[in-house]
Amino acid sequence: MSTFTIRKVERLTDKSRPKVFIVDDSSFYRNRSKKVELLARCFDHASLKMRFYKGFRMLTLGWSDGYTFMPIDFSLLSSKKAQINGISEQIDKRTCGYKRRKNALQSEPEQIPSMLKRALASGINASYVLMDSWFTLPPLVKAIVEQGLDVIGMVKETKQRYNVDGKLVSLKQLYRLAQPLQSKKGILRSIRTVMANGTPVKVIFVQNRNKKSEWLALLSTDCTLSEQEIVRIYGMRWDIEVFFKTTKSLLKLEKEFQSRSYDGLISHTTIVFARFIVLSWQNRCNTDQRTIGGLFYELCDEVNELDWAVALQQLIELLQDALKQTNKRFKKLIQSQLEQWISGLPSYIKAYLPISLCES
Repeated sequence: MSTFTIRKVERLTDKSRPKVFIVDDSSFYRNRSKKVELLARCFDHASLKMRFYKGFRMLTLGWSDGYTFMPIDFSLLSSKKAQINGISEQIDKRTCGYKRRKNALQSEPEQIPSMLKRALASGINASYVLMDSWFTLPPLVKAIVEQGLDVIGMVKETKQRYNVDGKLVSLKQLYRLAQPLQSKKGILRSIRTVMANGTPVKVIFVQNRNKKSEWLALLSTDCTLSEQEIVRIYGMRWDIEVFFKTTKSLLKLEKEFQSRSYDGLISHTTIVFARFIVLSWQNRCNTDQRTIGGLFYELCDEVNELDWAVALQQLIELLQDALKQTNKRFKKLIQSQLEQWISGLPSYIKAYLPISLCES
């Protein structure tokens, strides 16, 4: 179902626009359960409380073109070490259900390459795989690159080392060696290096919005991308966070169906994902005129990731609010500068600005 829908969405998207796979996991709570098949004690690293819970880790693979997100594959992961209940003895080991149960006992880095392989084999195309810092590990990065895909992911300080001029350095040491970038707002430094396993990467350091004194590191195996493009593409990863929130809050994931069978949990999750695919396609049809037919497809531009006209209007409105709070002297000065700037704009841009400001 996802493959068919993605093919329809791809026709509406320009070929030069990057398409991405997004990998992430989310908690699947069953805290009140005792006899659910493959129930395990898992650690919720995404929660502010950083606590353990009973249930599964829902590893999800999705696809996005920057505007529409589609789930492709998932796995409800249990644990070998922290397992509460095992596989039911009544399951025939020759069935697909038994294979899914065995896969549930694998780690996330073991699952991700096979999920990507299935997605590519089904005909879904993408250029990059976006991952959080929990997944951007050298063995997994190398396994993905070997499938012909590039990785863009956040990197955290671990024992992982990078090769710079024959020396293995940590992430903090790499920051000191990186070239400062003065002209690029929010992007502090950039450097090309090689991971310890021989994979060439480009690492950029961006300012942490929550703590201005700290930095965050982004890694890209496509060294030809600019720093701004790496940040822009990685921003598409947020689509999967919205997907998790929507499925749990609005589509009743975890809550609608209570079963002890692992097959039942897989079926419930599949139905919820199918609902999201239908709603996502319906949203695209309602917002993209190119879905109407051949004539509209030729005449209408593809949907933008960010509507610049709306952004410009909001910027002018913010300036107007700021002018109201200043004294008369500065108000006249800023107003005259703003009017001078607007008068030099092309007429098609002036049409998007608030009428009261254009006439003043």
